[in-house]
Amino acid sequence: MAIKVLICYTFDTWAHEPTFEGYHTRVRHLLINDCQELAQNRKKLDKIKMAEYESVALVKPEVFVYRIPPLTTNRGYKAAEWNLDTPDWTGRLRLVSIGKKLEVRLEDRASGQLYAKAPIESYPGVGLEPVSDSSRYFALRLMNETGQTAFVGIGFSDRGDSFDLNVALQDHFKYLEKAAELEQQSSQPTPQLDLGFKEGQTITINIGKKKDNGGPSRPRPAANSGGGFPLLPPPPGPGQPAKPRGTPTSNSPVPPQTTSNVNLLDF
Repeated sequence: MAIKVLICYTFDTWAHEPTFEGYHTRVRHLLINDCQELAQNRKKLDKIKMAEYESVALVKPEVFVYRIPPLTTNRGYKAAEWNLDTPDWTGRLRLVSIGKKLEVRLEDRASGQLYAKAPIESYPGVGLEPVSDSSRYFALRLMNETGQTAFVGIGFSDRGDSFDLNVALQDHFKYLEKAAELEQQSSQPTPQLDLGFKEGQTITINIGKKKDNGGPSRPRPAANSGGGFPLLPPPPGPGQPAKPRGTPTSNSPVPPQTTSNVNLLDF
C-alpha cells in the first residue's frame, strides 16, 4: 500500500515540481497530511467502538402521566390520591438500556419526540416505585440534563402492561448481577494442580515382585499330568493276552486275596 501511494505521489509531484528538492518537499507534505488524516479517522473509530449501544427492552404505546402531591408519609404513594380520570399527559413509554444503565423515556406517540426521561438505578427504588394500592401505577422520578428532578405518576389501562414493565426491570438487574459474578470469578486466579516432582523426591516401582511379609507361603497345587482322569494300562506286547479293564497294574496296590470254601456252582 505504501509503495502504491508513493508511486502515485511520484507521478503527481514530478509533474508539478521538476526539481528534486521540490519533489522531495512535496512528497513529504503529502505523506504528513495523509498520516494526520489516518490518525483522525482512527480516533473516530475508537470513539465509535467505545460508544455504548442502546437496546430497547420494552415499548408500551400508551401510558398516562399524572402530577402527584409530594410524599408526606413513609407508607409510600397511593394512586387513589391522584386524579386518575384526567391524566395530565398521554404518550408512549420506552424502556431503554445503554450498557449497564437503564432509562424510562416518555415520548410522543405520533412524532416520537422525547417528553421526559428517568434513569433507573435499581428496582424497586427511588427512580421507579410501585404504589401501595394498585399494581397498574408507579411513581417515577424524572431528571433533566442539569440534574433537576421531579416526581410524576404513571399508569396503564391494562394490567398486563404493568406486569411487562415489572418483568423487564427485574430481568435487566438480574442480568447485571450475573455478569458481575462472572466477571469476579474470571478475575480471581484459579489454583493449578502441581503434579511435578519436588526437588530430591524419588519414587520406587516394583514390577513382577511380591513383598514377603513373613507370613506362611501358600502351597502351590501339584500339576496333574492326567488332567484328573486315571491312566489306562499300556497295550499288551506281542504274544501276551490283553488284560481286562480294571486289572490292577504293577504300580497299583494289589488287594489281598481271600480263600473261600464256597463252590460257585452251588448257586
